[in-house]
Amino acid sequence: MADAFDYIIVGGGSAGCVLAARLSEDPTTRVCLIEAGDRDKNPLIHMPVGFAKMTTGPLTWGLETVPQKHAMNRVIPYAQAKVLGGGSSINAEVYTRGHPTDYDRWEQEGAAGWSFAQVQKYFLRAEGNTSYSGPLHGTEGPLGVSNIPEPNVMTKAFARSCQEYGIPYNPDFNGERQEGAGIYQITTRNNRRCSAAVGYLKPVLGRPNLTLVTGAFVLRIVFEGKRAVGIEYVVDGRTVLARADAEVIVTAGAIGSPKLLLQSGVGPADHLQSVGIDVVHDLGGVGQNLSDHFGVDIVAEIKNRDSLDKYNDFRWMVWAGLQYALFNSGPVTSNVVEGGAFWFGDKKETRPDLQFHFLAGAGAEAGVPSVPKGTSGVTLNSYVLRPKSRGSVTLRSANPRDLPLVDPNFLSDPDDLRIAVEGVKISCEIMRQPSLQKYVKTLHFPDAGVKTQSELEDYARRFGRTSYHPTCTCKMGVDPMAVVDPNLRIHGLEGIRICDSSVMPSLVGSNTNAATIMIAERASDFIRGNH
Repeated sequence: MADAFDYIIVGGGSAGCVLAARLSEDPTTRVCLIEAGDRDKNPLIHMPVGFAKMTTGPLTWGLETVPQKHAMNRVIPYAQAKVLGGGSSINAEVYTRGHPTDYDRWEQEGAAGWSFAQVQKYFLRAEGNTSYSGPLHGTEGPLGVSNIPEPNVMTKAFARSCQEYGIPYNPDFNGERQEGAGIYQITTRNNRRCSAAVGYLKPVLGRPNLTLVTGAFVLRIVFEGKRAVGIEYVVDGRTVLARADAEVIVTAGAIGSPKLLLQSGVGPADHLQSVGIDVVHDLGGVGQNLSDHFGVDIVAEIKNRDSLDKYNDFRWMVWAGLQYALFNSGPVTSNVVEGGAFWFGDKKETRPDLQFHFLAGAGAEAGVPSVPKGTSGVTLNSYVLRPKSRGSVTLRSANPRDLPLVDPNFLSDPDDLRIAVEGVKISCEIMRQPSLQKYVKTLHFPDAGVKTQSELEDYARRFGRTSYHPTCTCKMGVDPMAVVDPNLRIHGLEGIRICDSSVMPSLVGSNTNAATIMIAERASDFIRGNH
């Protein structure tokens, strides 16, 4: 006897939590949310500063890329969350939505009805902003968005240095204009992380029509002919079949969603046959078009202990913990990635083509170089906002437990390398401006020996990495490589949708969490209309 629901949502990340909350608003609807990871109990999740400690370890899948042939054949760590809340539980909490033209471009790419004018209300419905209001901001939404209460002194110096370089101050990257430099707004509420699990799911877990299953490894989607009728998963050593009377909704992210489809027999037939999986539905685009931001860091040692690095020292760490526990203030309220900018690598562009993230610390994330032990540093990261390089997600074998082969194919397009190098040059120039220069002792990465264009290209290939924004692997559209239609239904199948970052037709020019939540908000309206 299978468990029976109306909707089964596979993947308890940002999109899955939104859909579980929205679809269970109807008390006559039975909703089940399935997540491979555990509940979001780890205290690091809920402290804004915890992000830096979660880019590897038990809250991730432990993924790495295949060797990147345009990036020195390096294998790059590829953090994907394995915990309730998904990326919104372990990300740097930066709240940016992208440029309005990103969504207008989606419509031109075949995603009818996804222009900015049409999706804007879903951004506003999600947003619970404590500082901004008006036509571009929501104040009542489940996703808490706040200002960083006490930006680090180095972050303020960064914002001034950007102005000295010629980038104007911008207090709101989601306002009238995107370009400029300033302090990011972050997805926190009352100085605690507001993930999709905290904002959307937690308040409604008591609903009798909502079932949450964590620690559940999904083996496959079950099809009868071309209709998805349920899923098979393993929990506590038992194999469970759960039936979906209305729809299976796949929200496992831009790596997990194509992997699950492929292991269920949906995808390019030749690839499925090559690993020994029976073809349920030949669909060429599944796992193709992987698009991600390739971030290149520059790292400086500073003269004193002004950055957050001083809290690596046990005594200071204890002090910071006490300050947070007793007064809900201090460095633990920082998301580390406090400052940022949107600017132009190509002067002919009409909208920013580079995004910068300023970290008030060094070596905060897995795979990023640091400063000598016992010293403090800062990091400035930049990436090309709309990369042309495309990669793929494919299977290693027919065994669902094998991690997929992730190939972002970074820098395969020469334009991506050209603009990435401009980002490094601008980063170095910002670091040389008076406001930062008075703190900087030595720029360690790149060091003084990196001067020429080819040396800078070499540097970008050697030190660039993922910015944790994989998208587009089950893209929306109507062309032969599209996987879902503009209502997020899989082409050629019934009873199944994909509703996460994998359906983006192309990568948005910003961080991706806000856009993913918007997609899920919109999807909930489509689905409720069809029940």
